[in-house]
Amino acid sequence: MSDKSLSLILGSGGARGMAHIGVIRWLEEHDYKIASISGCSMGALVGGIYACGKLAEFTDWLRALDKLDIVKLLDVTLSDGGFVKGDRIIETLKELVGNHRIEELPITFTAVAANIEDEKEVWLNRGPVFDAIRASISLPLFFTPAQVGEQRLLDGGILNPVPIAPTFNDATSLKLAVNLNGKPLAYAQPVKEVTVEGQNGLREKVQTYIEGLARRSVSKVDIDIDMDMFDIANQTFDAMQGAIARHKLAIYPPDVVVEIPRNACGTLEFDRAEEMVELGYESAERALGLLS
Repeated sequence: MSDKSLSLILGSGGARGMAHIGVIRWLEEHDYKIASISGCSMGALVGGIYACGKLAEFTDWLRALDKLDIVKLLDVTLSDGGFVKGDRIIETLKELVGNHRIEELPITFTAVAANIEDEKEVWLNRGPVFDAIRASISLPLFFTPAQVGEQRLLDGGILNPVPIAPTFNDATSLKLAVNLNGKPLAYAQPVKEVTVEGQNGLREKVQTYIEGLARRSVSKVDIDIDMDMFDIANQTFDAMQGAIARHKLAIYPPDVVVEIPRNACGTLEFDRAEEMVELGYESAERALGLLS
């Protein structure tokens, strides 16, 4: 292919979105020019940081995270429609990446969120990058909704987990979509066991820590957080996103789709960055190898 200009559509799917990094790495190594990015949820996060020119720093930061680091980033609340405010995560990323504006980026960037009151997608393509990202990653029940102007916005995956439409008018030679809700593996990816000396198990330690954070964050409220509830909610959300993604890809097929199995890792398993980046790279090779 002589003209390797590309519109990149990065889908939603929680921690599986770390596979987007591997896809982008493969594209760069094979001389594709990413001219436009449309992203939803984790796709908006990775895509926006790439457009800011800080993907390498973000990747190094992700690789250094362990489960306890992830918990420490959670500013727990039980008010306003979510479990986590998200301010601590966003401020940490701003320190790492910088506080850029979308219209000043060298790559066209759109983050897709959902206004469930009006039942419509919202395309965020102006203003501070991390305001748009915060709206797009507002996973229901987990993050509190984001306030953008007069709108309360939630995760774009509710309505469009693979947001192709913002790229329709792009003057690029190829539209590539990364779907994080692909056909599940027969067996889920194995989780690396992590042990902590003197503890009965990391899951118990993490859950105890989260409960302690929640109790300190909300005064005069007796909280008993059941993480299994979030597991079930996330599985439900993944199933919903998978059905919508199949529908969207059938109606508006891109030139190439990179499929990531929806059970490749859990929604919050951000400590598995190395595995997911490698999976994204290998999946891009399978989908695009013959074109390069």
